Amino acid sequence: MTASQRRLVHAGVVAGALVPLVGLAVAAARDALGANPVEAITHETGEWALRLLLASLAVTPLRRGLGLPALAPYRRTFGLLAFLYATLHFSTYLVLDLGLDLGSLAEDVLERPYVTAGFTAWCLLLPLAWTSTRRWQRKLGRRWVLLHRAVYAAGACAVIHFLWLVKADLREPLIYAALLAALLAARWLPAWPRREAPGA
Repeated sequence: MTASQRRLVHAGVVAGALVPLVGLAVAAARDALGANPVEAITHETGEWALRLLLASLAVTPLRRGLGLPALAPYRRTFGLLAFLYATLHFSTYLVLDLGLDLGSLAEDVLERPYVTAGFTAWCLLLPLAWTSTRRWQRKLGRRWVLLHRAVYAAGACAVIHFLWLVKADLREPLIYAALLAALLAARWLPAWPRREAPGA
């Protein structure tokens, strides 16, 4: 695959990940978000943040297991997209739910465990997004790797946030929890053997 083809595929992945956001904007413009539009936006952005975060965590085991180094840049891409959705999720809660009342935010963080877990996940993702560039990677050296391992804790906090938020049917958050556990465990598995092409 040529460099231009890789860029085209990369752009397509980013565009695809932004489709849900465009859908939300269109639904909001048409007043088609249901009886509680704020809740609809909050849930949709939160779930996509978690999905993209898991996609980011899936890149390394897939890259190592399949022997595809070209997948490496997608970890950063999915991570930044996850942070975008997480920030929209948090902003919807802060602006539309709380009316930018920082006192209420502090109270919720201290008294509501699911808010504590979600806010912690966002706080962990913030420095990772900020230092995601090659410049920061060179500047921090080995410390960059240590810092970016915080993504595992962010993933755990995001799953806990979802689990504690849901009051009845836990099937969906438990699926995300299982996926997270599998992706973390996969990091310690040996690389899959690569098959030689016939006649090679």
